[in-house]
Amino acid sequence: MVFACILVSCEAGRYKEVAGKLKKTKGMKKSFGVNGRWDVVAEIEATDLKKLGEIVLNINGTAGVKATETLVSLQEE
Repeated sequence: MVFACILVSCEAGRYKEVAGKLKKTKGMKKSFGVNGRWDVVAEIEATDLKKLGEIVLNINGTAGVKATETLVSLQEE
């Protein structure tokens, strides 16, 4: 399993909508709004890096998302 946090920058005023949409994404553990440089944090669990990449591409294609940064865990479960 691969665990990652995806930091999401949203279009102005759309963070609640984006966080709600991301909660429905397969592999999503948590999605919530935050203050600071990023607007939403998504916690993801995927079977492998290829699947994680597919999830990230899906998130990037979500309406209201401007940019993402993916932080992949180095700790093995």
